[in-house]
Amino acid sequence: MSVVPAEVLPGSALSVPEDVGDAVELGPRARLWPSLAAVYRAQLSRARVARIPLLFVATFQSVGIMVLMRGVVDGGAEARSVVAGSSVLVVAFVALNLLAQYFGQLRATGGLDHYATLPVPPAAVVLGAAGAYASFTVPGTFVTAVFGCVLFGLPMANLWVLAAVIPLAGAALAGLGAALGLLAPRPELATLLGQLGMSAALLLGVLPPERLPTAVQWCRDLLPSTYGVEALARTFGARPDWAFVLGDLAVCAGVGVASLAVATWAYRRAAVR
Repeated sequence: MSVVPAEVLPGSALSVPEDVGDAVELGPRARLWPSLAAVYRAQLSRARVARIPLLFVATFQSVGIMVLMRGVVDGGAEARSVVAGSSVLVVAFVALNLLAQYFGQLRATGGLDHYATLPVPPAAVVLGAAGAYASFTVPGTFVTAVFGCVLFGLPMANLWVLAAVIPLAGAALAGLGAALGLLAPRPELATLLGQLGMSAALLLGVLPPERLPTAVQWCRDLLPSTYGVEALARTFGARPDWAFVLGDLAVCAGVGVASLAVATWAYRRAAVR
């Protein structure tokens, strides 16, 4: 009795045509916006419990800084800089510092392999995580700005501009934080870089620029959050120059696009290693 392989029998279910590779069609690639929404919801649900206490820490930190600065700043342009810088500092604490730590740990623990197996574009992973982390800054930023206006006697009529400052400054800082976390070779270094970035946002954003040395003012112009601080600070004036406000927001948006593009490139680079 001879044994014949089943794949050579006529009509066998195991027989495979020679041109089967040509006949198979791959499914369409996942689109960016649906993938972005899915990653955003997943990140928001995962980080909700863990990040809310840290958001309170960021808010109390900014409020405490304004209380301390109240002893040396009475009002005027310096008060506007302190309130605007403290408000944006909440964004820097979450979007830059925590996001750098998150992507640094994700890379070290192999979590990027999970995202690499999903049919989602790399930009959706970076933008979804950045958007989720930046969303936690909204209540703390508003609370800080309102408290600062009451503390220094600033008008609150134009606080609606935070609706533009928070996402634009958040995008710029979140892209920078994600890039630092993905490019750092070790998670400890990513944490250190995130802390240094937040410290730069604290020193260069909260302190009045008129009191800084010229060289430090140039460094301040390189910080992505500076333009969000300037846009918010201008709205506290009696007659805000909205052309300059829009210009600062446009620069902040351009930096945000550039930093998110760098973060996406860093994600691709880290995912293939």
